[in-house]
Amino acid sequence: MDTSVSKRIGIVFAAMLCAAAVSAASGAGHAVVGTVDKVDTAAKTITVKTVDGTVEVLQFTEKTAVMGAKDVARVADLTGKSTYHFVVRYTEDGARKMATGLEYVGDGVWKAARGTVVGVDQAARTVAVKTAHGAEWTFDAGKHAVVESGRGIAKLGDETGEGLAKGAEVTVHYTEEGGKKVAHFFRKAS
Repeated sequence: MDTSVSKRIGIVFAAMLCAAAVSAASGAGHAVVGTVDKVDTAAKTITVKTVDGTVEVLQFTEKTAVMGAKDVARVADLTGKSTYHFVVRYTEDGARKMATGLEYVGDGVWKAARGTVVGVDQAARTVAVKTAHGAEWTFDAGKHAVVESGRGIAKLGDETGEGLAKGAEVTVHYTEEGGKKVAHFFRKAS
């Protein structure tokens, strides 16, 4: 093959890789955990209310996946399910937040706690957090537990060694089950 043709192919291939990297970076994933407070099928939006009272409005499409809830197959089925908690994964494009998937993580009363990670036990799947009031709480990681950091979101098991290291400032969204605090979502402070 002619070296000039090889160089051109190499340049085109490199440009395609750069474009793909820029595209992936602009669509970095994020997550919010809460209840789906409202579904507007005409506007294709969902309103998610978090434990701390924050309200997020996200757009959805027919391709937005809903996983884990037996009686919910698609976003429109969430109407009236105000006690169902979801980790809602989304991407941002400017001010627009597009829900890419909702993962059911339980129902009932949820709580939030802020503090500093003082220990992570990967084998036991627990995270110890010292709260602002000086109490040290141990959270069992729920099977769907995720961590959101400035880099995006990851399953807790994928993130534990690096993302939830000792000293990390976090907000933990959790439930109390059988006398234990079960963490479902960790948001790292920026």
